[in-house]
Amino acid sequence: MRLSIGPIQYFWERPRVFEFYDQLAHSPAEIVYLGEAVCSKRRLIKPEDWLAIGRELRQSGKEVLLSSLTLLEAASEVGSLRKLCGNDEFMVEANDVAAIQMLSAAGKEFVTGPGINLYNLRSLRLLARKGLRRWVLPVELGLDTLRDLQSMRPERVETEVFALGRLPLAYSARCYTARSHNLPKDDCQFKCLDYPDGRMLETRDGQEFLVLNGIQTQSAQTHSVLGQLPELEALGVDVLRISPQSQGSPRIIEIFDEARNGAGPEVLQQELISLLPAGACNGYLLQRAGMDHDDSQAA
Repeated sequence: MRLSIGPIQYFWERPRVFEFYDQLAHSPAEIVYLGEAVCSKRRLIKPEDWLAIGRELRQSGKEVLLSSLTLLEAASEVGSLRKLCGNDEFMVEANDVAAIQMLSAAGKEFVTGPGINLYNLRSLRLLARKGLRRWVLPVELGLDTLRDLQSMRPERVETEVFALGRLPLAYSARCYTARSHNLPKDDCQFKCLDYPDGRMLETRDGQEFLVLNGIQTQSAQTHSVLGQLPELEALGVDVLRISPQSQGSPRIIEIFDEARNGAGPEVLQQELISLLPAGACNGYLLQRAGMDHDDSQAA
């Protein structure tokens, strides 16, 4: 199984972004997704910057893809998407059906991100005819569904699983980070910059519950499939996706690299959990409550 690094889901200062990708150039990850997938107002990194970063990573031997926005809300965003899909340097990860339509019409292969609702074999085969090269299992689906789809997936279509990261649970036209500061979305003052791993939302009794990340709502705990790597390998999963966090990502990538190369996941589990801001979960993968966490290998 190869390792991929998903697009940065948070709003980081420009120097931090460049530093992160400089580190990735020397990491064991084989695939890197670049671009803004959450909010079009996050413009500290320009399209030409993403292309420049992609070229440098490609020179380091990485497979590079450009990720599209997950939720389109304005005509200007559709125009930006059209430019993204029209690039001839890098394959695109489509996070919205509009991107799929544009790429398919242009005869280009593409990858679907976790925001595309691929729930059954019929949908998988339809997109394969339109140019699908790799699909990411939606984060709310489990091993039983994955097993069914893997047994009859179209030839030449790879499967990627969201392996480490806070789960992207929902997207809204409303910006909840701005709202939490009593600010309107149009005057958000870029408050997301204050929360490099999103803003934690707790229940009244103090339980960490969700994370606010602009228009995106995430799980508080970090989804991890480290304990299920043998099962995923047996199911023929091609790629494991690691979603970046502000601290510890280089070591997290190394942990997954060690695990896929034979180190027992149970040996690495304790160290991994120590690197996660609010602990781990993997309940969705095991067809249980999403906040549950089970270290053991799935049966």
